[in-house]
Amino acid sequence: MVRLKILIVCGTRPEIIKLAPVYHFLRTQDWCDVAWLHTGQHQEMADQILTCFDITPDIVLSRAGSSLSEFSIGCRQQLDAVMESTRWSVVIVQGDTESAFLGGLSAFYQRIPVAHVEAGLRTYDLTRPFPEEGLRQMLSRITQFHFPPTEGGRVALIKEAIPEKNIFITGNTVVDAQKWVIKKYDIRKEITPGRNILVTMHRRENWGSDIEEACTAIASLAKKYSDLHVLFPVHLNPIVKKSVDPILGALPNVTLTDPLGYLEMQQAIANAWLILTDSGGIQEEAPTFHVPVLVLRKETERPEAVQAGCAKIIGTSGAAVIQEVTFLWESTQLYEAMKPMSNPFGDGCASERIGSVLKSHLSH
Repeated sequence: MVRLKILIVCGTRPEIIKLAPVYHFLRTQDWCDVAWLHTGQHQEMADQILTCFDITPDIVLSRAGSSLSEFSIGCRQQLDAVMESTRWSVVIVQGDTESAFLGGLSAFYQRIPVAHVEAGLRTYDLTRPFPEEGLRQMLSRITQFHFPPTEGGRVALIKEAIPEKNIFITGNTVVDAQKWVIKKYDIRKEITPGRNILVTMHRRENWGSDIEEACTAIASLAKKYSDLHVLFPVHLNPIVKKSVDPILGALPNVTLTDPLGYLEMQQAIANAWLILTDSGGIQEEAPTFHVPVLVLRKETERPEAVQAGCAKIIGTSGAAVIQEVTFLWESTQLYEAMKPMSNPFGDGCASERIGSVLKSHLSH
């Protein structure tokens, strides 16, 4: 049997996390050879996460320029050369980044099948999140193997006239990644005094007054409950720091830190009593550690946690933040009802399902 040649293309921290377990699974298989290409979209952060997952890229592109357009032009030129250099059986991309879209587009032009991990996420608002919603919708038009994590993604793709025979529900590989690091690094809940709330806010649509209003509410809660401990890894963007630091910086039970590494964030999630976030990834990861989430957005492309009752969309209004946290703080019954017993996004076996589909459809 001729071994399939599989190319994984990614360049950002979230992509690496979600494709690492796919890579590790495929490396154990005797029917394929897999190569990892790093586009350089994220550099220092990417290096840290690659090391965490024991991955040494086979191909590393050089980043051209500092703007997204300069990166895109340089990346596409280099990708085209890679696509032409080998008879690839399939190119795997993940999510909705510039790297994912460019990898898919370059493969498409070379008539190489595209496999899209975490397909079918939608808000149907091209401005939220921007530019990710546009990138993932465009990527779906040129993809052959669609791997939505859940039934909701499958339904969205079918509504967009994607053939059902090309759609395969797999679960989310983020759960596979968590199980991998939990086992390797022995991550478990630490016993700490009081109750820990983990906060993250970084989305462009929340910059400015929305972040400031949410932070003012968190400050009120921290002053009201002395045994509440807030951990807030603050995005390095000066716009975000300028909103957060003056409001929360001086409170004794609030800890502001630089962004956490992947392992440190997994430990912080495990230790949390509750999470307030506008991050999509954390919405997926929190249920693995049985932690409820309040979503600081007006919508989510990950409704499964909301439908399961372990996440609630509350926006960024100060009144809503105070009200929802207070409800959970003062009612054990409400809190326990919101505490997830399992992860609605996956069971940790998504990588095996992806591998099985590719083997059965591409092996001749």
